[in-house]
Amino acid sequence: MTFAALQPLADRAALFAALRQDALTAAVDGLGEHRWDADLAAGTLTFSSTANPADTMVTRPHLIATIAPGPRSLLWAWAHPQGDPQGVAAQLREYGSQYGLEELTQSEVPFPEDTGADLDAWIAGAAHQIGAIAVEITGRSPYYSAPIGGGTRAVFLLDAPVPPTTVAEAVTKAPRILSGLDLSDARSAVWDAARLAGWNMEWTDADFTGATVSDASGSATFQFDDQARIIGIGSSLGS
Repeated sequence: MTFAALQPLADRAALFAALRQDALTAAVDGLGEHRWDADLAAGTLTFSSTANPADTMVTRPHLIATIAPGPRSLLWAWAHPQGDPQGVAAQLREYGSQYGLEELTQSEVPFPEDTGADLDAWIAGAAHQIGAIAVEITGRSPYYSAPIGGGTRAVFLLDAPVPPTTVAEAVTKAPRILSGLDLSDARSAVWDAARLAGWNMEWTDADFTGATVSDASGSATFQFDDQARIIGIGSSLGS
């Protein structure tokens, strides 16, 4: 288990975050084999092709947190020496204050006891959890989990040249994306994806057995069973 008290936020954003991470991966993979370099002073995180270093994708990073095995703790960016006390990460602190989530208001959060034997894997999972939470609270996406040495990971939200996720794109990717997700409440995840993506959404009935989302690219109806799992997706997409 990662940070248990924060998991409901990550669960709610899971579908949208996965769609945005998939879009980032596709954009970066277009460079072929690549590397990344962050220059916080210049305010850039750049992905560069190793075969042609002039072929780049430049993003603006917002440090959210670092997760380190040495102190076995997460340090929020607003308390980090290289962070901005009033930066994007401060929105998480404000959210925590509003809703009584101490893990978001403490400058440094210790790891739970149950990290398991593979600490590197636990930190990688925690970084994805924190990335999804940052997407949920700020509305920004995608995020990037960057290994920065010694087993430590930094989590950034990126202002990246990645097009907005449309309904048509989501429907096309849904079978593959959903096969890799364990959604605790798919109804909430679909509702939240619509909210974060700026789609229109309507429930199909008073029992919430379906949700129709739409934008300029088309519409799709997600059908749910009595355990809030997705059991079907029908769509009407533009050409």
